[in-house]
Order: sequence, then C-alpha cells, then structure tokens
Amino acid sequence: MQDTPLGKSTRYPLEYDPGVLCAVSRNPAREALGLGTQLPFMGMDIWNAWELTWLAKTGKPIVATAVITVPAESPNIVESKSLKLYLNSFAMTRYAAKSELEGIIARDLSDIIESKVTVDIKPETDPKMYRIVDLPGRSIDDLDINIEASGVDASLLKTTEGETEETLHSHLLRSNCPVTNQPDMGSVMVRYKGTNIDRESLLKYIVSYRQHNDFHEACVERIFVDIKTRCATEKLTVYARFNRRGGIDINPFRSDFETSAENLRLWRQ
Repeated sequence: MQDTPLGKSTRYPLEYDPGVLCAVSRNPAREALGLGTQLPFMGMDIWNAWELTWLAKTGKPIVATAVITVPAESPNIVESKSLKLYLNSFAMTRYAAKSELEGIIARDLSDIIESKVTVDIKPETDPKMYRIVDLPGRSIDDLDINIEASGVDASLLKTTEGETEETLHSHLLRSNCPVTNQPDMGSVMVRYKGTNIDRESLLKYIVSYRQHNDFHEACVERIFVDIKTRCATEKLTVYARFNRRGGIDINPFRSDFETSAENLRLWRQ
C-alpha cells in the first residue's frame, strides 16, 4: 500500500492543493480474490462529499455537496482522508462558477485514479440529496441466527432447492479500515437470479465481516465473488451504502447485469 495520510498528523492546506491526493491500487485486493484484467462485474463507486465549500469571486462562501462517481474498472481508488484534505483546500479559493470547480475536481481525480471520474456539485437547495429511503427488497435482519465466525467465511453461504429472482438487504454490515482499524458501518443489498440463496446463511456471511480489515470497495468485490462462486447465480448485483466518515460516504456497486445504481441516501447516512 502506498504511503497515505491515514492515522498521521496532517497538514491542512488553506488553498487549492491537488498535491495532497493519494492513490491506492485496487490490484492487491483483486489478486487476493483471483481476479485478473477481465473483471466478472461492472460497476462504480459513488462518493458523496457533504462538506464542500469555496469562495465566490466576491469572497462570499458557497456551500454545496458533491457526487463523485468512480468507475469500477479504474486501476486505483483515491485514499479517503487525502480526498477530504483535497476538498477542504477549496475553502479559501475563489471560483466564478460551480462548473469550473466540477471540471477541476474531475480532472484531478481522473489523473490520480487513471480513469475518467464524473463530478456533480449539488447546491444546498437540492431536495433529492436529503430524501431518506431504504434499500430495495426484503430485509433479512429479523432472522434469528447463531454465528461464531471470527473472520470472513464464504463457506457459510448455502443454497436451497428452487429457482428465484429476488432482492435482499441487511443493515448489519461492518468492516474495519485496513490502515487505522476504525470500524466502517454500512448496509448491503444483494439482487440475484438463480438457485435460492438460504437467507440465514447470507446473513451469517454478512455478519462475518465484522472483524475484516479492508476498504469498502474491496469488501463489496469479495462479497460479489463469494456469492457468485458459492451460489452460482445466473445474475448478481451487490450494492453497499457505508456511513459517512470525515464528511464523505462511499457506496460501491458491482453487478454482472446492471450498469448503474441509484444514489440513495439511507437512514444512517
């Protein structure tokens, strides 16, 4: 892993500074899953930045949120603390219009992750950014399970007789940052077509991530690969919505039949 600002005393730039951005390669996590250049999924990572502010040409502050979309096929992700430092560096910098800022952020992030990033800055009055909804499908959190897994265990996943097409979700996903070991809480949706996935086994598997150290994106890709391998689904989507940390929430989406995800806002986001 490259040298990152996570867990260290950090200089907070007062004006625009793209030099604080730090890339993290996706390759080590993907190689551990046996993934090569031909990925078994499509997808994106949706980053919602809730603390964006800059100055108008007059010096008056402007506040907004930014939706940053990173393609799943990008070789890198941007380390989250470095992104926070970078976005904060706009606070005392003047711009004529939000479109100018969108272009700068998209250019800088595309350069660091080596793939095209899109940026959509939302004004404070956009009601769509604040409407709280639930994940699609049926929650499996009310199932009564017994589990003693001390780490991620794909063997927990089971199927039952019959074919189905359904969407399930859980709010019990928890993993840990691989650098700071801080917990990351989130929700996960599984949409699939194929042999019935035993719901209790799926919930046990999700809970087994509680002591797992990995980035959000890598966790979702592991969930996708494990379900695809163990349950032999015909179609599969895995979409996780993590709680915000440092004013940013990260939401990885992976699918072998859907091309995009709706940017939902859940009750803990």
